[in-house]
Amino acid sequence: QVQLVESGGGLVQAGGSLTLSCAASGGTFSYYVMTWFRQAPGKEREFVAAIKWSGGRTSYADSVKGRFTISRDNAKNTVYLQMNSLKPEDTAVYYCAARAGVVSTTSTMYNYWGQGTQVTVSS
Repeated sequence: QVQLVESGGGLVQAGGSLTLSCAASGGTFSYYVMTWFRQAPGKEREFVAAIKWSGGRTSYADSVKGRFTISRDNAKNTVYLQMNSLKPEDTAVYYCAARAGVVSTTSTMYNYWGQGTQVTVSS
């Protein structure tokens, strides 16, 4: 059974940085896409960034392009989201998700989810 455990959230001032981690276990992740979504209060869950475990191809939402970087450490089975130049509108619960196959920006296409980690950016 695939398990995803996020960590690294917290409170940061606008313009600051945070790095989120997603530790994956229980699967053969070379065939997986690992994706970060976020959900702000009263809003729908939205795509942030994705990485194909094999090959490392990445995709980003326009709202985070140039500020966020997704990466993976094969040896640790861990995916990271480096977030720079944070803005108050980045405040949300950030979720790590996984699926086999191609990248999808639709949350319902993902089979496996972590518990989420809160990121709060103060102005």
